[in-house]
Amino acid sequence: MTQRILGIDPGSRVTGFGIIDSDGNRSRYVASGCIRLDGEVAARLAGIFAAVSDLVRDYRPTACAIEDIFVAKNAMSALKLGQARGAAICAMAAAGFAVHEYAPREIKQALVGGGGADKAQVAYMVALLLNHREAMKADESDALAVALCHAHGQRLTARLAALSSR
Repeated sequence: MTQRILGIDPGSRVTGFGIIDSDGNRSRYVASGCIRLDGEVAARLAGIFAAVSDLVRDYRPTACAIEDIFVAKNAMSALKLGQARGAAICAMAAAGFAVHEYAPREIKQALVGGGGADKAQVAYMVALLLNHREAMKADESDALAVALCHAHGQRLTARLAALSSR
């Protein structure tokens, strides 16, 4: 069964999004881009909520996934990132979705095979797995990586469920 997955790479100024169709074995690129926002924090958060709500309405995903927060050296940066994540999560939850969260190391492990992979390695694997040859911003490829991680995780979960029902 093919599912449409919306992946989000949250950021307080730039939030990446990626949308794929996947049956768990093969994935196909649908769309990606960046939500760029300026202004006061409250306006940026409202913008993230509105933009993610629009993505859900326009692309009608069947699953939503977001990158989990990582430990930041700067407390204010971590707080702003958490707020951006919260706005995106609220938009997805308000549309009735369970939101799946993945740690950066988990995403890198799922795509590259190692949790310490750099952004260039992740972007290369995203392009390879989706047969996508156009240049992408890092936030786009990171969001597509979140969606692919979810697709791969769902395939594994289904296989484990099938084995345990025997």
